Amino acid sequence: MKPLEIETFLCRSDNFGVLLHDPVSGETASIDAPEEQPIIEAAKRRGWTLTHIFTTHHHHDHVDANLALKEKFGCTILGPHGEAVAIPGLDKTVMDGDEFEFAGRTIKVIETPGHTAGHVCYYIPSDGLLFAADTLFAMGCGRLFERPAADMWHSFQKLMALPDETKVYFGHEYTVSNARFAVTVDLENPALKTRAAEVSALRDAGKFTIPTTIGLEKQTNPYMRVGDAAIRQHLGMIDASDEDVFAEIRTRKDNF
Repeated sequence: MKPLEIETFLCRSDNFGVLLHDPVSGETASIDAPEEQPIIEAAKRRGWTLTHIFTTHHHHDHVDANLALKEKFGCTILGPHGEAVAIPGLDKTVMDGDEFEFAGRTIKVIETPGHTAGHVCYYIPSDGLLFAADTLFAMGCGRLFERPAADMWHSFQKLMALPDETKVYFGHEYTVSNARFAVTVDLENPALKTRAAEVSALRDAGKFTIPTTIGLEKQTNPYMRVGDAAIRQHLGMIDASDEDVFAEIRTRKDNF
């Protein structure tokens, strides 16, 4: 089995477009559909024909191109059952724990409520890939629009249980901003300071900061480090619950 090929590019102002292609079967999936033309151009550039769209959540900047792409390619659109009424062109719904086949591989659905009530991530164990959209960012997490911090913390625990080497593709190029905030709550973390400098250099060179890995996030993402004593000391929350520390970090980011 040949490895899946991945093409990443920008859509809109800061959305990542991600195409996932199997060179054997020719099957090609877009992770969400933020904008029609960049996705079409990326597929054309690689000589791929879009067969699927894997929708993570209903926000307009992730589904805007669904109908246009379906009309052009006849692709099959999958998305979260809990948000089905808000996802244009949806053909099949998926729920937490579901599995389905793509290009001879099993894709596992992980429900990660927080950013939206029904947000899902797509995990491909055989290739060590996670498509996390707006749940998990590099050194960050999605804004809590539809579910409380406790739910997002539970979602993060699911993702933290994946193998450290899992490559994570996320939904937006927010990494420099996330790093600037992270160092304000995790002051004594040398790995974070090093990474913050690295991502700034990447962006200055016009390069993307995607993908990350679960292991790297465990080292440098403050939302995964809520149990760290130094972070808790800095926040004045030594004896607080993990959920409360998570919520405090997210609130500080909202006001950063």
